Amino acid sequence: MALKDYLKISEEVCTALNEGKPVVALESTIISHGMPYPRNLDTAFLLEDTVRKNNAVPATIALINGIIKVGLDKSDIEYLASSKNVLKASRRDLPVVVSKKLSAATTVSATMICASLASLKIFATGGIGGVHRGASKTYDVSTDLTELSKTNIAVVSAGVKSILDIGLTLEYLETLGVPVIGYRTDEFPAFFTRESGFRVNYRIDSTAEIADVINTKWEMGLNGGILIANPVPEESSMDSKEIQTAINSALKNADEKGIKGKEITPFLLSAINDLTEGKSLESNIKLVTNNAKLASEIAQKL
Repeated sequence: MALKDYLKISEEVCTALNEGKPVVALESTIISHGMPYPRNLDTAFLLEDTVRKNNAVPATIALINGIIKVGLDKSDIEYLASSKNVLKASRRDLPVVVSKKLSAATTVSATMICASLASLKIFATGGIGGVHRGASKTYDVSTDLTELSKTNIAVVSAGVKSILDIGLTLEYLETLGVPVIGYRTDEFPAFFTRESGFRVNYRIDSTAEIADVINTKWEMGLNGGILIANPVPEESSMDSKEIQTAINSALKNADEKGIKGKEITPFLLSAINDLTEGKSLESNIKLVTNNAKLASEIAQKL
């Protein structure tokens, strides 16, 4: 079998690529594992609408019955949002999920791979994975970071989730040679908040300049992605003390219950949402929508 037997690109995305129109990849973990139903369904459609309103074509990515689908139809998204049988796939899971004809939502790393197979250039997500707190003992480091070092996709995110060790995540990205660009910010954002206490490598205030950096990197033969850090909008940023208190409580709860691996992030996000009485979910939706908008604007320049 050839790649074409595993990969299905929607007619809308195919047409856009053939005509040279901007396309923005979107992940599906946020649909199946990141938010409760039906907010996950509403958010999935909101993100696609946001990309279209900003003059680009959305390409939400997932694996449906073993097929990598780049550009989902409405029934696919509804299935991902409501089914309890959807797996969570990163790089290591892709061959198993495809060969066994299973269905899975794609994490940042898997979405990057699938987007690259379809010749896409840019991808919008909420926040990437990173180095978990206590990683010196657990070695819990997200494959999102290594994927950024090898796959030519620019990723727009609101930094990394504040449940992670942000300083170590940035150190790891530096080791891997991944440029971290702050869009109109000198400080690396921390998902729910605009501040983290850590600086970005470079601040760029123009989408055209960001697109030029992306093109220049790949034209020079420097493989790997670029991380574009886009802070949550000011009006949707949470109080740093409130969110940190919630994170600490959620981490303690997860530790007591022995929750680890790919289950840890969905558990923590759900717990934090409960502890903040839903405010963190609203912030999450605003920031990922903001990222979809920025990715669309950069895609036009690419």
